[in-house]
Amino acid sequence: MNKNETAILLIEFQNDFTSKGGIFHDAVKSVVQETNMIENTISLVKEARSQGVEVIHIPISFTENYNELTRSPYGILKGIVDNNAFQKTSWGVEFIEDLKPQKGEVVIEGKRGLCAFHSTNLGFILRSKGIKNVAIGGFLTNCCVESTMRTAYENGYNVITLKDCCASLSSEEHHNAINNDFPMFSQPMTSHDFMKVVEGKDSLVLEGKGYE
Repeated sequence: MNKNETAILLIEFQNDFTSKGGIFHDAVKSVVQETNMIENTISLVKEARSQGVEVIHIPISFTENYNELTRSPYGILKGIVDNNAFQKTSWGVEFIEDLKPQKGEVVIEGKRGLCAFHSTNLGFILRSKGIKNVAIGGFLTNCCVESTMRTAYENGYNVITLKDCCASLSSEEHHNAINNDFPMFSQPMTSHDFMKVVEGKDSLVLEGKGYE
């Protein structure tokens, strides 16, 4: 894997998920602790930066009246509206302190839904940077991470999902996505194993796509 053609996509490492007092912190806290995802991601990003791997941050945010959404939201987006989460001017929308973007790192703007490609310029940025391999982590495992994974796969990227850098609302949902869905559209692996591949200490076969 050419590290110059590789990017890590960090989805919604924002206070409403990651920090005590965040609107959805208590909902994801048990799985965050189970996977140790915050500490794993901090270590991953530190090592990736030292290797020159692109780190791309993908937050979600809305205006206070959620005018970007339908008047009758349902599903996960209804939960965001009903709880007044991820409002642009709030503390909850800010990045967790230990994973704030560094100077020169890309922050994707415009994410209003589940997939990080839709309503954003993520695809354009990846193409302009010559990125062929994307490694995805963040919130929620079976929601935004999975949606982004599926689109990346169908858009022809070599997709890695970082199973120890994700969390969901329950352990059951998290493990169901990783065990049953992720292998269909990506190569699931730990952040440590991913960096071994990036550094040339291990090889990677993208199952089902014939790449090596």
